[in-house]
Amino acid sequence: MDRRHFFQSSALVSTGALVGCVTPGVAQQTVKTPFTVPQVYVPIVGSDEKFPVRRIYCIGRNYAAHAREMGSDPTREPPFFFQKPTDAIQYVAAGTTPDHAYPPLTKNYHYEAELVAVLNKGGRNIPVEKALEWVYGYTLGLDMTRRDLQRAMGDEKKPWEIGKSFDQSAPIGAIHKVAQTGHFTQGAIWLKVNGQIKQNANLNQMIWSVAEQISKLSQAFELFPGDIIYSGTPENVGPVVRGDVIEMHIDGLPNLSVKIV
Repeated sequence: MDRRHFFQSSALVSTGALVGCVTPGVAQQTVKTPFTVPQVYVPIVGSDEKFPVRRIYCIGRNYAAHAREMGSDPTREPPFFFQKPTDAIQYVAAGTTPDHAYPPLTKNYHYEAELVAVLNKGGRNIPVEKALEWVYGYTLGLDMTRRDLQRAMGDEKKPWEIGKSFDQSAPIGAIHKVAQTGHFTQGAIWLKVNGQIKQNANLNQMIWSVAEQISKLSQAFELFPGDIIYSGTPENVGPVVRGDVIEMHIDGLPNLSVKIV
């Protein structure tokens, strides 16, 4: 399905729906602009509401075996985060396999299967023991990566946004409220390419739990409603080419599938 269907101009959204989307610290008001900037929304299961995405945070190397395959020692590394732009979102409805465009500039395009937590409260210095109170719901996501560009930038000690933060680099499923699913602290997470298992792990193998990620992020950034967190990928990330079909699974959530074109 065309991701633009889920982009809506703020000019078309009611005043009440905009409350969670205005710039922090700026009073809500009608502003005349030379053009409109689309707001990105993700559907919420069991509701006619949509979740407005403010920021996309991603944690790196959050499963020990994946950290090792990327050349890192997870026993000595504190958590680190990067961001994707909101227009990296590609919404994928359950039971569908939409086209996902192979991006330009890369010859080594990788999948990374991840649990995604979405927040409906904000704050700073959130204690770990309370952090799950900030979670509105969960879904599945793919952190698609131009691995050759990421590695090249890393080798040159330059920022590697070009490898991570590009159009449609964050396919995502519909959001399930915590009240529907509970919190995800364990359960199978796997990814197949053309029906063959590539990634296969358990959520309890995360080095840093979702609660710890929220707490650590809130020490570096003031979090806000609409922030979402891609919580890391297991080992055995790898390449896909045009024609491949990716299928991702987390116990308790509908599978997510895309076809590389």
